This record gives sequence, structure tokens and C-alpha cells, in this order.
Amino acid sequence: MAIRRYRPSDFDGVQSLWEEAFPNDPPWNRAKAAIPAKLAFQPDLLFVAVEGGAVIGSVMAGYDGHRGWLYAMAVRRDCRRGGVGTALVREAERALAALGCEKVNLQVRASNEAVARFYTKLGYAIEDRISLGRRLLAEP
Repeated sequence: MAIRRYRPSDFDGVQSLWEEAFPNDPPWNRAKAAIPAKLAFQPDLLFVAVEGGAVIGSVMAGYDGHRGWLYAMAVRRDCRRGGVGTALVREAERALAALGCEKVNLQVRASNEAVARFYTKLGYAIEDRISLGRRLLAEP
């Protein structure tokens, strides 16, 4: 297994991965919308895990000069619990730290206890915050 930056030839693999990992995501979070947007801004912060030529994991990161963020961290169901997710998170953290990022945030659905446990094992802490959001553009 190798972790590397996303390449255009990875699109179909990432799209399939996200459909498996995030089946109920809204249209603006799907690969067709999210990947071109990411490639237009900080494209070096989109990583894939590849094994045998197939995409088995992904993570997007972002940095605004104040905080870093992790998004769309996913591992193919049949490859989970083998270190792929940890390797992806650590690569994203490394890239963010190289940009001067001192703190990384991420969001997990409150109902997704397994994913929250995964991140706490990696040193992330649940913070007493309320997440707010507002769409500025119409749905794609």
C-alpha cells in the first residue's frame, strides 16, 4: 500500500470509494463536485491510498493559515482496520504541518461513534463546540 497525492486517473476509484463510504452525502460532497473544487484550491492536500493499482482510501485536507481541516477520509470497507486510515491521516497531518499548521479540526457525525473512536485513538479530542453551517451557493 502506498499513500500519494491524488492524480486525475484516480477519479473513478475515489468516486466509487466515496459512494461506498458516504452513500447519503448531499450532491455538493460527492466526487463530481468536491474533487474539481479541491483541485482548484490546494490540490496538493488531496491524498489517496493505493494498493495493486486500486484506490483503497482517500483524505482531503485544507489550511486557511489559522487551522487545518480533514475531510472525506475514507477507506474501502474490505481494507479497514489494517492501518490505511491511520496512514492517510498522518500523511495529511504531515502536509499540513509543513505549511505551518498547528491545529487540525475535523467533523464527525454525532451518530458515528466508531469513527469518533478511531480519531480519539489517533490523539484527537472531542471538543465542546457546536458546528454551524450555511450553503452560499445553490446545490450543484
